[in-house]
Amino acid sequence: MASEPTGPRAIALLGTGLLGAAIGQRLLQRGHRLSVWNRTPERCAPLLAAGAELAATPATAIAAAEVVVTVLSDGPITAAVLLDQGGSALAGRSVVQIATIAPDESRQLDVAIRSLGGHYIEAPVLGSRPEALAGNLQLMAGGPAASVERLWPLLQDLAGTPVRLGEVGSAMAAKLALNQLIASLTHAFSLSLHLVQHAGVEVEAFMALLRGSALYAPTFDKKLERELAGDYANPNFPTAHLRKDLLLFLAAARGAGLAVEGLEGLAALLERATPAGLDGLDYCALHALTAGRPAAAAPA
Repeated sequence: MASEPTGPRAIALLGTGLLGAAIGQRLLQRGHRLSVWNRTPERCAPLLAAGAELAATPATAIAAAEVVVTVLSDGPITAAVLLDQGGSALAGRSVVQIATIAPDESRQLDVAIRSLGGHYIEAPVLGSRPEALAGNLQLMAGGPAASVERLWPLLQDLAGTPVRLGEVGSAMAAKLALNQLIASLTHAFSLSLHLVQHAGVEVEAFMALLRGSALYAPTFDKKLERELAGDYANPNFPTAHLRKDLLLFLAAARGAGLAVEGLEGLAALLERATPAGLDGLDYCALHALTAGRPAAAAPA
């Protein structure tokens, strides 16, 4: 998608969690002026040390910016921060909403922000902190072509080759579809790994067969060492977020009339992560749940 080159922009970043902080670092590296806000201000410290300015409220951050980037935890919190706390400050601003939320939630945000005189696009991403720092996220944009085009250089700072998938809601649907695969592939591999180990099969012999087949997915090797060691600390994507996204997928799929019974058991299994103390750990902690024994939390 072609667009006119632009220089550094004044950006408000709302949400500085694992992904948000890395996106903030990338924006600073690309020369943008950054005003940051987080419900826990202490989590902004690394960005402040890198040159960002701390805003006391979302409205203050928005007022100092031309573009607002949100990386908050879910749809209701994103709506509360943007609409209830940002409100009229959004007039004339472009909002780039990155968090994974329901397609309907995204469409509702679009309507509300346009009614306030702002512009809205959704821009969910595949990838986590390392990819964000390197500008190698896989970014899916949803929104009016003109709005996406105006923001194209900024999107390229985060992802070298962003893709516009259609109007608002389209990118969120695609992101939920991809995250459903994260959950399903992790679950399927974990069960297979447990079974072959239970049968006394050498793991590397099993992996050699798997790697040589059409069944192989690179994520299996990416998580194998963690699963064998039971080490789920230092997550790039925590289990609680995986569960949240799977539940969003199930709701959207039901709304589309799809048969989702096969996934409902996985969602129920992920509900056990909370009492097991796994919510804040890497999502491959699902492996502790598929073991079929009471899961103990790994060291944080």
